[in-house]
Amino acid sequence: MDKPIDKHPLVLFDGVCGLCNRFVDRLLRWDREHVLRFAPLQGTTATQRGIDITHAGMDTVLFVDGGITYERSDAAIRIAMRLGGLWRMTAALLIFPRGLRNAVYDWIARNRYRWFGKHDSCRIPTPAERAYFLP
Repeated sequence: MDKPIDKHPLVLFDGVCGLCNRFVDRLLRWDREHVLRFAPLQGTTATQRGIDITHAGMDTVLFVDGGITYERSDAAIRIAMRLGGLWRMTAALLIFPRGLRNAVYDWIARNRYRWFGKHDSCRIPTPAERAYFLP
């Protein structure tokens, strides 16, 4: 029997970041098929998956899908594509060089706490959201 973490694409995000939490809120609404699962980078799921936060850093979103881990702009684009429907059109962004995409991503990441705030602790999913979150 597969573990839930293996059956569903996983979004690893900075659990105290205001922007990241808003992104997760949107994904929960837009993911009509409920295929995505979520876990904070600060949590045990990231540690159990062997995610080295010192390498990846807290300023990135990671997306694990089909055994492949995407980060930064690649992760954001792949997450949107996984939503299906018109979201698949975000694949067009992959034509831009990764260096350029990541430069924009990094600029936003450097300023995210100032622009969107930082929480004192990781988000606690509502009872309705719990099925989609891993520790």
